[in-house]
Amino acid sequence: MAKFKKIDTIDIIRGTGIVPVFYSADVELTKKVVKACYDGGIRAFEFTNRGDGAQIVFKEVISFVRAECPEMAIGAGTILDAPTAALYLQLGADFIVSPCMVEEVAPLCNRRGVPYSPGCGTVTEIVHAMELGCDLVKVFPAGTVGGPAFVKNVLAPLPWAMIMCTGAVEPTEDNLTAWAKSGVTAVGMGSKLFPKDVLATGDWAAVSALCAKCLAWFKA
Repeated sequence: MAKFKKIDTIDIIRGTGIVPVFYSADVELTKKVVKACYDGGIRAFEFTNRGDGAQIVFKEVISFVRAECPEMAIGAGTILDAPTAALYLQLGADFIVSPCMVEEVAPLCNRRGVPYSPGCGTVTEIVHAMELGCDLVKVFPAGTVGGPAFVKNVLAPLPWAMIMCTGAVEPTEDNLTAWAKSGVTAVGMGSKLFPKDVLATGDWAAVSALCAKCLAWFKA
């Protein structure tokens, strides 16, 4: 089961502001990436369900996180059906994320007291997600649907909405400042936070340092 209550997980994501999005079939590599992010101040991490046997990796990684990164909420992303969501919930996922709205996942997560963030691209979809009990709604692909300006315009009539944007988020001061000023609750960031050359050399201190910089830029 999830380590954190639903409201606490949302508070962790809000407090962190940046949620790394990562997948690898390599358990040990994933552990090192998660720990590097944690050492850089990150407190919410999304492991994506993008490969065969991804749940096996997640099972190992979440045990590591519970022991070595006690303040971190770890969730499962790219969830496209309720059975897969149930599997990750059983493994202890603290939150569930989808690239689109999968309605049958919402009541499943609500029953377990776990946040579900479905991907939305219009105001209608965002409102529908909130009606289903999705407190933190994902906008995806955020850059394509309008970037920071889209979020700002959505929050004008829906100031109570909590939005997490993924797509077109970059580890630069200008980019993160623009997202923060839009009023977004959090942003998800993938491969640009983990350059291939850095992963290849195992320069985990560089990953931690970049995470720390991104957090500072976003929160400033």
